[in-house]
Amino acid sequence: MTTSFCLTMLMLMPLSGGGLFATGEAGSPPKPNILVVYFSHSGNTRMMAEMIKEETGADIFEIVPVSAYPKEYRVLTEQARKEIHAGFKPQIKTGDGSIERYDVVYVGSPNWWSTIAPPVATFLSEHPMEGKTLIPFMTHGGGGMGHSERDIRALCPRATVLKGLPVQGDEVEHAREEIVKWLKTHM
Repeated sequence: MTTSFCLTMLMLMPLSGGGLFATGEAGSPPKPNILVVYFSHSGNTRMMAEMIKEETGADIFEIVPVSAYPKEYRVLTEQARKEIHAGFKPQIKTGDGSIERYDVVYVGSPNWWSTIAPPVATFLSEHPMEGKTLIPFMTHGGGGMGHSERDIRALCPRATVLKGLPVQGDEVEHAREEIVKWLKTHM
């Protein structure tokens, strides 16, 4: 084989890293455009989001509030409780805003008071989700998914919301096998 032929073949190979959603054989459905969007306060949700990104070949976007949340646990939980009960949606830093090109959006959040964190609610409220498939994932300290799937459906009534995956925060580091098994249910 010539060097130019090998280089051409390398350039034509998919860059997805061979994850679960890598391009298949000829005639298979096209690879969906996937985004992993998440908010993480302690780092657990970020770690889970990175695993999903690696396994799917997705793009990734971290939701960052303009005003950071307190580090001290009791102060944080009280602020989160007040914001959630008031329906408050904090201002977030935004990226390029081009969510239109994505078909599937994995939505990650810590479980705060049985639902998604307010910055995630802000993101979902500010971006058009009509016709998209939303797949929630959540880190928690014992509350599982809470009622987050219902709340996401309420925020995005014209999107399809699939069953999410809750992972105990202190177990995320060892949850790759569970995450991969869950991801396969969405293929």
